[in-house]
Amino acid sequence: MLNVSEVNQYYGSSHTLRGISLSVEKGQCLALLGRNGVGKTTLLKCLMGVLPTASGKVMFEGRDVTKLKPHERASLGIAYVPQGREIFARLTVEENLLMGMATKSGKNASVIKDEVYELFPVLKEMLGRRGGDLSGGQQQQLAIARALLAEPKLIILDEPTEGIQPSIIKDIERVIRMLRQRGDMAILLCEQYFDFAQALADKFIVLSRGEVVAAGSQDEMNSEDVKRHLAV
Repeated sequence: MLNVSEVNQYYGSSHTLRGISLSVEKGQCLALLGRNGVGKTTLLKCLMGVLPTASGKVMFEGRDVTKLKPHERASLGIAYVPQGREIFARLTVEENLLMGMATKSGKNASVIKDEVYELFPVLKEMLGRRGGDLSGGQQQQLAIARALLAEPKLIILDEPTEGIQPSIIKDIERVIRMLRQRGDMAILLCEQYFDFAQALADKFIVLSRGEVVAAGSQDEMNSEDVKRHLAV
């Protein structure tokens, strides 16, 4: 589904991503782990086209998308839930959800599927409320629901547990597990919360100073080497 090969990126003279390679298949969840400031969000923005890559290649379903703009990647089936959620605070919950279908046309762009309310029941109760009036956890649920309405083949989640109360973390974990078990999309999960990622991932990579320092299967995540790279 997604294959990334030897991606490099720079901020000025700073070499922020150093030869990053990864892959994730349909039905898999890949956990991207690492401390703050190691390049995780930079990598995700490169995968989505928000930031340019200096070199390397990003392939999606066998197609080279390295030079495509974000909206072009979205139209191919890549959805991105950024760190900080970035919902539209002045729009209602319903209007935010409709924005998730912006790449569609006709009736497909105006009908919110009931599945979204089954995954996140609280949103149905708050359709008329402004996004900015929701709690942080509710905004995160809204951001994920909005991304799912695009019916992505790949969903990229940047630290979905950040600043979220434990009860909603459990709800988000349940939804991600359901999506993984459904098997019709690939999931790239960027996380600092080790236990959350370990419970969901099929495989993982760990970044440090812009490069991959560990990678492996879910069973190998529990090694002391991985935990050492994540310790503050």
